Amino acid sequence: MNIAVIGSGYVGLVAGACFAEQGNDVVCVDNDARKIAMLEQGQIPIYEPGLEDLIERNAKLKRLSFTTELESAVQGAEIIFIAVGTPQDEDGSADLTHVLAVAKGIGKAMNGPKIVVDKSTVPVGTAQLVKRTIQAETSYAVDVVSNPEFLKEGTALDDFLRPDRVVVGVDSEHAEKVMTDLYEPFTRTGNPIIVMDVVSAEMTKYAANTMLAIRVSFMNEIALLCEKSGANINSVRNGIGSDARIGKSFLFPGIGYGGSCFPKDVQALVRTGKDHGVELLLAAAAEQVNARQKRVLLDKIVGHYGSKEAIRGKRFAMWGLAFKPRTDDVREAPALVIMQELVKLGASVQAYDPEANGTFRERFGEHPQITYGESNYDVLTGADALIVCTEWSEFRAPSFTRLKDQLKAPVIFDGRNIFGRKDMQTLGFTYYSIGRPSVTA
Repeated sequence: MNIAVIGSGYVGLVAGACFAEQGNDVVCVDNDARKIAMLEQGQIPIYEPGLEDLIERNAKLKRLSFTTELESAVQGAEIIFIAVGTPQDEDGSADLTHVLAVAKGIGKAMNGPKIVVDKSTVPVGTAQLVKRTIQAETSYAVDVVSNPEFLKEGTALDDFLRPDRVVVGVDSEHAEKVMTDLYEPFTRTGNPIIVMDVVSAEMTKYAANTMLAIRVSFMNEIALLCEKSGANINSVRNGIGSDARIGKSFLFPGIGYGGSCFPKDVQALVRTGKDHGVELLLAAAAEQVNARQKRVLLDKIVGHYGSKEAIRGKRFAMWGLAFKPRTDDVREAPALVIMQELVKLGASVQAYDPEANGTFRERFGEHPQITYGESNYDVLTGADALIVCTEWSEFRAPSFTRLKDQLKAPVIFDGRNIFGRKDMQTLGFTYYSIGRPSVTA
């Protein structure tokens, strides 16, 4: 099939590359000429394992191309995916400015009937708005489909190429046939293509992300209770995760969720509820718990040193800046909150992340109290303690002898529970984690 993907950000690039990998002819469109020039030169503006190779291979085979020309891309495509950003508005709702601007451009460019697919995360009712916007500019027939993405940063290619399900919201048999034909090669192992009405598909995306966010926040609340009561969150997690009705996914405690999806989607769903006269108490509580959880490690740091005033002049090593491993995404990352507060209290931070040093520096800005290292050991020298914010694999089995030699004191604040308590005790570290009793050297 001939496909146009409008928006060459995270979702658009992954979708375009994966559709091309299945033999489709795909053109990715973006109004950022600098980004398109980078892509044409083989430079990928985001970090996602395997994406660079996939784009390079399909570009060489002429199945994947990049352009700033919306009109030509629309006119040459049978299916047009809208994959532009839907940033959070001031009231928590999704800002549809970019989506509707693209819809208007599609309508003006149409040279025949088209299928337009909302791939961006959009609230209930967006497909109707998109359809009205397109039809205001053209007399050609258009089907607007909702096809939410369920990609996890760090495993996005596998999620797209081997999905556990594909959700398609349609209002015509023609659109259903085309979309099922498009996705059939991705579901040969028997995982379903779930066809439903458009509004239900739009709701499914927000409901799925909010359900997962609620699980994370619930476990973080239980972790706090474990610390106060003397229970161990690891034991509790294993105990409840083995229940088939609950399962093991998204039960790991930590210092809160971040990224581009959970925070924005939870708040957007809460806003959608208000618009329809429904107060979504659980969803709102999940976000409140998450905001509190991002400060839990700060409370442990202040508690260790005795007061906020005692933080002034301290130097901390920080491992991990991205909101999760295998990505350079620092949007809503807990490290941002922790860093900001430590700087405010007069501390300095030596930070390292395998991929996110650059994106964190762009988001946080240059600051005289913050430096960035080239490796996890670079940032230890002269630090009063180590703070772990992201559970990258390379952090899990360091040389603890080097840690003790380079740190001023053997103190670790572990926001992701990557080290074992007994090991820390044996090695002589003062060790704080989430939902487990602390260890004193």
